[in-house]
Amino acid sequence: MNEFKNFINGQWVATGKTFENRNPVDNSLIGPVHEAGQAEVDAAVRAARAALSGPWATMKVQQRVEMLHAIADGITRRFDDFLAAEMADTGKPHVLASHVDIPRGAANFKVFADLIRNVPGESFDMETPDNGFALNYSVRVPRGVIGVVCPWNLPLLLMTWKVGPALACGNTVVVKPSEETPATATLLGEVMNEVGVPPGVYNVVHGFGPDSAGEFLTRHPDVDGITFTGETRTGEAIMQAAAKGVRPVSFELGGKNPGIVFADADFDKAVAGIARSSFENSGQVCLGTERVYVQRPIFEKFVAALKAKAEAFKLGDPHDHATNFGPLVSQVHREKVLGYYAKAREEGATVVTGGGVPDMPGAMGQGAWVQPTIWTGLPQSAAVIREEIFGPCCHITPFDTEEEVIKMANDTPYGLAATVWTQNVGTAHRLGKALNVGICWVNSWFLRDLRTSFGGAKQSGIGREGGVHSLEFYTELRNVCVKL
Repeated sequence: MNEFKNFINGQWVATGKTFENRNPVDNSLIGPVHEAGQAEVDAAVRAARAALSGPWATMKVQQRVEMLHAIADGITRRFDDFLAAEMADTGKPHVLASHVDIPRGAANFKVFADLIRNVPGESFDMETPDNGFALNYSVRVPRGVIGVVCPWNLPLLLMTWKVGPALACGNTVVVKPSEETPATATLLGEVMNEVGVPPGVYNVVHGFGPDSAGEFLTRHPDVDGITFTGETRTGEAIMQAAAKGVRPVSFELGGKNPGIVFADADFDKAVAGIARSSFENSGQVCLGTERVYVQRPIFEKFVAALKAKAEAFKLGDPHDHATNFGPLVSQVHREKVLGYYAKAREEGATVVTGGGVPDMPGAMGQGAWVQPTIWTGLPQSAAVIREEIFGPCCHITPFDTEEEVIKMANDTPYGLAATVWTQNVGTAHRLGKALNVGICWVNSWFLRDLRTSFGGAKQSGIGREGGVHSLEFYTELRNVCVKL
């Protein structure tokens, strides 16, 4: 059994109040988590503020680059520790966590370290009213103390996606991991100490949202910016907190992403792609596909093929390398997803496959398992087509024309991602422009070049991350005007 303490100013801090961290595979106790109160959050923010004036502030860019590479190497050196921690917290199968979560968690530090070393500035010559001359040039300076509020679905990957660029730009951070997945953020504190990151640069406070660490952090007046990945309602609450002091936010929020399959698509690749986008990580991916639109000539064939894919997943012990489908993150989230499964039946859906709880052997019967599920037959107004479920499920709707499917795909308050399957280049480009989303994949899904922009439209977020786009949030751009 592990114990998860807060990491403040390079030290491990226990509190008098703890909560349980449980493994979603079998509901077994992993260990107690020390909940940070107002005093601990204050201490973490003060440590982060002080570090902005310490050795961290005087490091040259190349020194920060080398330190971020050392952090990445430290994660890789302790790969098995991070893998075990992530698998225990989330129930992810070994095949997924070992190939996605931990490698990307390390890569995020290297990508942004290399970016900051090569980012260009801008300069402009100008004539002055007295017939003189002036030079304007830009410098990027750290924003300051960044509050990082993390989700539970990809805990290490999405946390380092924010901490990496924040540190590369010279900021300090206070991280509030999800209460469901405290392990890898805590473990990263050990790596920070091992490689010599100055105290206060990286801090971790554990807890919940309202009246706990999340609220204390986002309302703290000495936090200069807040970045968050999670559901839209929580983003709205954080935005209200950030309004006090007019502090900037960077949000990647909810999604109800469409997958569109045209009759001319490579059928087998489209089926495999939609199966992955709908069911990978048990559907707990913000970019996942919960609405599938298939052109009518191939609709019945596609439904049957996707059903076969869903029923072929192997549920079981995540340490078994043959297992490729894990549980949901918690019992609470399972109840939410099962509530939508029931709602789909109440609204008259045809259950193609799944729709319930699998019969798991032994202790796994106590875990947060649900079946991969496919529905058809519902109108666009149905709850399971309108609302984000964040589970291993999708509804498949037939369509006839390009104009029709664009209208249906855009008929949502969200706008995070879409995936389009077609062999017609013209169709691909038209859909890429017409779909109101932050990222549109054509004949692929979750194919990420980390230099490109990433974020959502409408209620799916504010701002863009990735490559130089991350710098817009993590730095202040200052213009210097020199009269010559």
